[in-house]
Amino acid sequence: MVTAAAATVVVVAVALLVVAGRPGSSTDPLGAAVALVSSGRQGLALEHERQQVILQDVATQAFNVTSVPKISTVPPPSSVSQGGGGTPLVPSGPPPNPSSAQGIAYKLLASFGFSTSQFGCLNDIWTRESGWRYNAANASGAYGIPQALPGSKMATYGSDWQTNPATQIKWGLNYIKSRYGSPCQAWAVWQSQGWY
Repeated sequence: MVTAAAATVVVVAVALLVVAGRPGSSTDPLGAAVALVSSGRQGLALEHERQQVILQDVATQAFNVTSVPKISTVPPPSSVSQGGGGTPLVPSGPPPNPSSAQGIAYKLLASFGFSTSQFGCLNDIWTRESGWRYNAANASGAYGIPQALPGSKMATYGSDWQTNPATQIKWGLNYIKSRYGSPCQAWAVWQSQGWY
């Protein structure tokens, strides 16, 4: 709205300068400038802009706020704070729901030699890789929560690898342990290259 008004003022001012600067110009330079501008393509464009400004103004006056927006209190995954040794800490609060994929992974950390302080890194990786969905599939052939490539690799932890989050998580934790040493070291690699 402000841009259209400013453009109109600039065009009129330029027209005034042009008309006022002509030898033998009329005694009403503003009228002559408006007549000059409104007769061409620029005049049609300005009229169109003026109509748009009027419509926007009417719409703005009719706008009503029906409710106050709700603000989330859950921090995003990237807001996990760093501990003194560079190890991300588990966000404050209770551990994840035990029946969820995150809860299963949280419980399995110790069986792979990881402390629960590694969960924040694991959560960051698998949230980005699959959204913790057991049936997440990538065009490259990666599959499941840990995005195993190919997905059939997870069969080493169970024939139900296509549908069982626990089977996929066990395979994924073993993969992270053998390749990176810990979820936080895998997360550091993920941050630098966008995959792990």
